[in-house]
Amino acid sequence: MYIFDSRSEFYRFPQGGIEAGKILTLKIHVKRSFSSLPEVLVEKRHNYTKETFMRKPMEWVASEKTFDLYKCLFSIDDPGNYFFSFILENAISTELHQLIVHEKNYSTPDWIRGGIIYHIFVDRFYRERILHKDDEIIIRSSWGDTPFYIPDEKGEIKNNDFFGGNLEGIIRKLPYIKSLGASAIYLSPIFEAHSNHKYDTGDYMSVDPMFGSEETLKELCVEAEKFGISVILDGVFSHTGSDSIYFNKENRYSSTGAFQSTDSPYFGWYTFRRWNDDYDCWWNIKILPALNKENNDYMEFITGENGILNHWQKCGIRGWRLDVADELPDSFLNKLRKSVKTADHETLIVGEVWEDASDKYAYGKLKQYFCGNQLDSATNYPLRNAIIDYLKNRDCRLLYETMGFIMEKYPPESVNCLMNILGTHDTARILTVLGSTKVPENKEEMAFMKLSLQEERKGIKLLKIAVLLQMTLPGVPCIYYGDEAGMQGWTDPFNRRCFPWGDENKDILNHYKLMGKLRESFEVFKDGKYRCLVHEKGFFAFERSIKDTKIIIAVNIADEETTLILKHEMKEYINSSISKSFTLKSCEYLVLHNDY
Repeated sequence: MYIFDSRSEFYRFPQGGIEAGKILTLKIHVKRSFSSLPEVLVEKRHNYTKETFMRKPMEWVASEKTFDLYKCLFSIDDPGNYFFSFILENAISTELHQLIVHEKNYSTPDWIRGGIIYHIFVDRFYRERILHKDDEIIIRSSWGDTPFYIPDEKGEIKNNDFFGGNLEGIIRKLPYIKSLGASAIYLSPIFEAHSNHKYDTGDYMSVDPMFGSEETLKELCVEAEKFGISVILDGVFSHTGSDSIYFNKENRYSSTGAFQSTDSPYFGWYTFRRWNDDYDCWWNIKILPALNKENNDYMEFITGENGILNHWQKCGIRGWRLDVADELPDSFLNKLRKSVKTADHETLIVGEVWEDASDKYAYGKLKQYFCGNQLDSATNYPLRNAIIDYLKNRDCRLLYETMGFIMEKYPPESVNCLMNILGTHDTARILTVLGSTKVPENKEEMAFMKLSLQEERKGIKLLKIAVLLQMTLPGVPCIYYGDEAGMQGWTDPFNRRCFPWGDENKDILNHYKLMGKLRESFEVFKDGKYRCLVHEKGFFAFERSIKDTKIIIAVNIADEETTLILKHEMKEYINSSISKSFTLKSCEYLVLHNDY
């Protein structure tokens, strides 16, 4: 019998991923009946295989009741994904504990920590003008109508209806974005493409004319910087559109595309099983041919000195959100990071990852996201799912567990810039998720379903708590445009409706602004420590601390009221009351601080 808590600094110090060469201290309590010294077994994982990296004996420290305390100190110089366990009486314990070892020079951008990201689906945010691009584009005259969702006679949804949102509109609304406390704008894809979502890239070197031009993007970066806001672009590098310079299936471009000729300079970028009919494509969607990310010409096109990354960074952007990062191989990600950081070490790299990014297996590979040569951050879907589960089921166990594995496994450098999301262009609107009592069965129901007044009231109450958690747990909150205005909608395209200018829900909007001011007021949200204080069914409380400053966040989702009793007096952030004891009714929350 032994006692080891991998999430306790007493048993494992430091917590999280560690720098190569840094000393790790492990302690273990072992029942005194054991006759041999315990050992630590460290294994390095290469994809699905493992190798014994180190077997190190532990040394006796002290006796405590019926247990002996042992410790072991060691370091690892080679970055990678490691797992450790204990050997007791020549038997290996069944519990494996992950240890990420990252490069010595691994760091993440300082400017993003403590900030807020505002995510904009460009066509639906704000329009300053309307450009009619070509005959295949349908311009919607009424801002706010339901996006097209019914398939055409061929059974296709072309996503070719545009409402006219553009970069100039974003420039106009910079004061509004800043009022939310935003320090970054993350734009959905803006490169030339033939859909409203732009994930079918046609030309990486051009801003889509529906959104503006390269000069408009430069102007946005300059004007945003005046508000202390940086611009992040969506990098779609796993596939292009079939209607593109590079594939040219529709023969729209003057180039010789891979679909047109095996002599095309882009032929090696794609994988044909039978040219020019059968080819690899993203999720079997024929208009999205998959790229061969290990093709040297393609990698040079994206990551080279005169490549796409460098070109747009010269225009003033300060970050990349990498679409479907799981599909980008290590060789590509390694070169991408080198290119991005050489141009500007403070450029942010966020990977779209839907699961635990620390030990993600994808396409037969154990990903190396946080070993120092790839990502700074990832889309924190596990936290989103845990917050929703807590609020819908009134049970904080998943939230407690999720925060536990993040703090235990992720490098602190990454934890402090994780993209904490509640809604994205790929998920139903957060107000809809929290307020709804029924999930529609089809697109027709989704198009017309709206929360009842009772559902909306319930949803708003829960949304405020969700936003509080998003804004105060470690990481950087990302607001999906319109969530702060009370927008509703199920999945694509109903989560991509137009921003309701002039019809915002002021109650929700004011709450977002209040949470933005909270983050701005306390340095603790930049890189302060996290510690869970209470996790009892519907009651969840945690502390953020740095130096002498402490913030306590407490949430009660249970039906009955509960009381939080502290050792020292603290001040309530909203109503300024000072006490050692605070009572929370059902669906109430507290923000307490000692900075007074």
